[in-house]
Amino acid sequence: MPETSTPLFRRLRGRVTGLAVAGAALALLAPVPATALTAQAGAAAADPVSVLKYTAKERREALAYWTAARIKAVGKSVDLGPTGPRAKPYKGATLKTVGRLFFVNARGADTWCTATAVKSANRSAVMTAAHCVRMGSSPGNTNTAMVFVPAYNKGKQPYGAFAVRSAATPRTWENDSVNDMSALVVDADKKGRELTDVVGGQPISFDRAVGGTVTALGYSATRPQLGEELLRCVGSTKREHGTQMIPCDLTGGASGGPWLADFDATTGKGKGVLVSVNASLDSLEPTKMYGEVLRSTAKKVYDKAQQS
Repeated sequence: MPETSTPLFRRLRGRVTGLAVAGAALALLAPVPATALTAQAGAAAADPVSVLKYTAKERREALAYWTAARIKAVGKSVDLGPTGPRAKPYKGATLKTVGRLFFVNARGADTWCTATAVKSANRSAVMTAAHCVRMGSSPGNTNTAMVFVPAYNKGKQPYGAFAVRSAATPRTWENDSVNDMSALVVDADKKGRELTDVVGGQPISFDRAVGGTVTALGYSATRPQLGEELLRCVGSTKREHGTQMIPCDLTGGASGGPWLADFDATTGKGKGVLVSVNASLDSLEPTKMYGEVLRSTAKKVYDKAQQS
């Protein structure tokens, strides 16, 4: 995201992507030239998953960096306008698995996304968007000081904060800005407990047919919430632009938030199967949210995380 305090958007495939927030100027970036995509195809084929790792020192520093005061300040630094009519405050039972993902972006600005704890072999996996980890088509531009705070609400951190140990993204995102999803691995908490032992984990589905009702959730930087409360949209998914879409006006800060099927957005009941994450919008005044269809590459990304 940009250097001081509003959103960076990347225009790609006729949509606007990059919903994480921070910075002051609005930037619209053009798609990667086709020649660059061709040149990078061989590297992507060799290993479909790219893994970014953080040292123990970096993880300790990340936890120390994200003080309550810094979190409060980053929320106040961004105002993307009034919350839209489709985005409603989530009022159901506390979703312990969904939280804010704080980090310093590749341009050195404090910012956040949304992320979700999911069921995994290592009990430590978190799903979010790839652009919350690194810039697309720019392998060297990665984010730092990443910390996941499940069930964040108005400054409260009821289950503490978990430092991100590693982040797996599709190689196609790193090289080509394609397939905007990521699986993170977080450290145990201060008591030595793994993430899903503390907050549980949403089931995740791959190769699920597009269609049916989903709930999209995220900590949108719109007012009056400004990232302090979880917002939700509910809609039926449809295929569009090679991905899936729901009617929704969540915006910056909601990036990486889950799309939950088999979930009651009013009560918070149901399995809440994760079928995608918030990835991109149709415009700067959004009416549609797009998310990747989680297929074989997404499964490889998730497996790389859950087995680490």
